[in-house]
Amino acid sequence: MNKILCICLSSTIQRTITFSNLTLTQVNRSEKYRQDASGKAINSARVLTQLEKGCVTSVCPLGAENQELFLNLAKKDDLELAYVTIPGATRECWTLLDKVAGTTTELVVSEPALPENAASEITKAENKLLKFITDALPQVDAVLLAGSRPAIWSEDLYATISGITKDNGKIFLADFIGKDLELTLKTAVPDIIKINDEEFCRTFGLNYPAAEEELKSEISKKSAEYKNIFVITRGKDSTFAARKGELFECPTEIVKAVNTTACGDSFNAGFIYEYVRSGDMIAALKKGTWCAARNAELEVPGGV
Repeated sequence: MNKILCICLSSTIQRTITFSNLTLTQVNRSEKYRQDASGKAINSARVLTQLEKGCVTSVCPLGAENQELFLNLAKKDDLELAYVTIPGATRECWTLLDKVAGTTTELVVSEPALPENAASEITKAENKLLKFITDALPQVDAVLLAGSRPAIWSEDLYATISGITKDNGKIFLADFIGKDLELTLKTAVPDIIKINDEEFCRTFGLNYPAAEEELKSEISKKSAEYKNIFVITRGKDSTFAARKGELFECPTEIVKAVNTTACGDSFNAGFIYEYVRSGDMIAALKKGTWCAARNAELEVPGGV
C-alpha cells in the first residue's frame, strides 16, 4: 500500500445546507443539513480513505474553541489525523445547494482574529506541525499540500515544507497559488503543481482566458523549464497537463451535479493516488477526473 500525507493549514468545519428552492431576500427553510471536517487537503484525504482505507494521514491545525467538533467529524469518516491546537476557532464555511436551480453557493468565512498574545503559541504550533511532517515523511510516498496559507503562519512555510519533502525524496503535489507558489518555485520546485487555468495565467503573466493552443504551449514550456508536472483543470472543459514538456489532455466527465464543492480536491486525491501507484500520467488524469465527477454527484464535500 502506498501512503500519502495530506497537509491542510486552513482546516474548516463545512456546513452543507440543501434547499428545494433558494430565494435571496426571503426566508428559506432547508430540506437537509450536514456537517463535515473539511479544508482542501482534508477533503482529498476523505476521498483517499474511500479509495483505499489506511492509505492517508492528515496534518492540520485546529482552533481550541471548536476542535472537538472537528475531531468528531473526522472520526466519523475514519480520517487519520495528527493535529496541533491553536488559539481561537477553526473557521467555518457554508455551502448552499439549490435543487431547482442546480447551483452550489459556497460562503467561505475567514479565520477568526487571534488574541494579541497568541504569537508565541503560533510559533510553537508551527514547529510542532513541521515535526509531525518530518516524522511522517519516512513512512509516506507522497505529500499533498493544498489550500491557502492563513496569515498566522510564516510566509516561507509552504516553501519549507516543499523543501523538506524533496530532501526526503518524496513526491510533492502543490495546490496553492500567489506568493506561496512563487516563493516555492524559487526555492524547492514541487514535483506536481495542480491549479486551474485562471490561476496558471495569473501566475505566469498570461491574459485570461488564454486561447487553448497558447495555454497548451505555455503549460508545456513551464513543465520543461521546471522539470516537473503541471496539471491545469478548466472546469467543464478538458484538463491539460504536461510532464517535462510532454503534453497530455483528458476530457472531463459530464454529470448531473449535486454539489461541486471539493471537486478539485477530489481530483487531487485521484490523481496522486494513481500517479504514486503507477507513474502513468493518463491513468492518473483519468482517476482524478473520475473522482471529481463522483464528488459532484454527492452532497458530501470530498466523496466518491
